[in-house]
Amino acid sequence: MTADKLSATFAALADPTRRAILGRLAKGQSSVTELASPFKMTMPAISKHLKVLEKAGLIERGRDAQWRPCRLKAKPLAEAAGWIDQYRQFWEESFDRLDAYLQEIQRKEADATPESASETAAAPPTDSPEPIDDRQL
Repeated sequence: MTADKLSATFAALADPTRRAILGRLAKGQSSVTELASPFKMTMPAISKHLKVLEKAGLIERGRDAQWRPCRLKAKPLAEAAGWIDQYRQFWEESFDRLDAYLQEIQRKEADATPESASETAAAPPTDSPEPIDDRQL
């Protein structure tokens, strides 16, 4: 996808009304009147939103006598999702490094607490000889 098409896709998606229109079209094709019904806007305002979506390649409008159905074209959305996925790996790797760092800090804090020091002092050294049983003598 070219940068201009990607910019047009994101510019079209920047408006909540246009995203809501795309959401309605994801359920199936609709007429302009049906698409306009949930919004408190004039028909010319809805038509402007549809023109932006059509110019970005996100919808197409057909003609069937007096009826002009609008349909979702998902390819630009898939291409935008692919572009965003490039950055998903960056964030996942960053979170993995942050998780490892936090675990290291927790381990160091656990090693430095006085409780662990007293437990270490109370525990017999691992390299000490076995206790002598008096019955063996």
